Amino acid sequence: YYGGVKRYQWASIPLSLHGSVVLANGKTVDIAIGEEPDQPVFVVPDLLPHLWRKSQAKRKAPDVMKGEDMNILVASRPVDDEKAKEKVKLAVLDHLNRKYGMVEEDFVSAEIEAVPSGPARDVGIDRSMIGSYGQDDRVCAYTSLEAIMGIKTPERTALALFVDKEEIGSDSNTGIKSRFFQNFVGDLLALSDPDYADSALRRALARSKCLSSDVNAGINPSFKEVHEAQNAALIGRGIVITKFTGSGGKYTANDASAEFVGEIRNMLNKAKVPWQYGALGKVDEGGGGTIAKHLAELDMDVIDAGTALISMHSPFEISSKVDVWSTYRAFEEFFKIR
Repeated sequence: YYGGVKRYQWASIPLSLHGSVVLANGKTVDIAIGEEPDQPVFVVPDLLPHLWRKSQAKRKAPDVMKGEDMNILVASRPVDDEKAKEKVKLAVLDHLNRKYGMVEEDFVSAEIEAVPSGPARDVGIDRSMIGSYGQDDRVCAYTSLEAIMGIKTPERTALALFVDKEEIGSDSNTGIKSRFFQNFVGDLLALSDPDYADSALRRALARSKCLSSDVNAGINPSFKEVHEAQNAALIGRGIVITKFTGSGGKYTANDASAEFVGEIRNMLNKAKVPWQYGALGKVDEGGGGTIAKHLAELDMDVIDAGTALISMHSPFEISSKVDVWSTYRAFEEFFKIR
């Protein structure tokens, strides 16, 4: 499994498979199974309650479904060959070979994810909310992309950066810890001065301003005790501005300056964009981080800003349409900043 999830939430729900496979001949094949009405779905089968009392029922919640229990049910029909061993496995491999040209070894060079199957849905009798998997952090990626694609030529260079691996530490060459961003800005500088000094790159980054667009936790009415009500977000109140993240008193956090917070607050107020302040839970309850601290290491001003969610990291996260719109509007105004 990937990142911080409650594993038990993933049992006995329809799953779809998405990803890509690099075959032995170097060809890349994309796979998407389980989203269309005429396609099959997959499932992690759970234990029936009739037989769980002495085993699963005695486990604490984090271990109700252990990582090794999350086996996906893929097929059950065997090949018609009495001499064959692992008949169901051979049937699956035969299907994959005919459909995608795959052989078993190709799984080594594959990235295939099992995710909840089904489209986003309106939530509530008033249709005021959106429910879907993966709103953390596609809701901020979507609003960032829409905002930057909608603006005309800005007075200052505007950039929307989309990075991977945030949920597992931002490592690897597709995470924010990589040198991709710095290299890209260096390439921009080289267009105007092919012989630019490294100090010019450092100054350009230090003079930059950044919204780290990531979601925050909206108060769940059933579990209000984990939040500090005076510093917690509510869905339907606008984009959430978070001065600092981390846990246990800002540990491993970015901490935006008061001056930059004031600049962003004034920008939102002037544009009449609904916004609210929010921290991620009580100071000693838990916490979390974003890519903001890694960007702050480049000396730029950074603050976290994004949509509040209920049931974050679950197979069906909840957002408010008002908040999605205000997030888009906030990013749109930010890209116009002078």
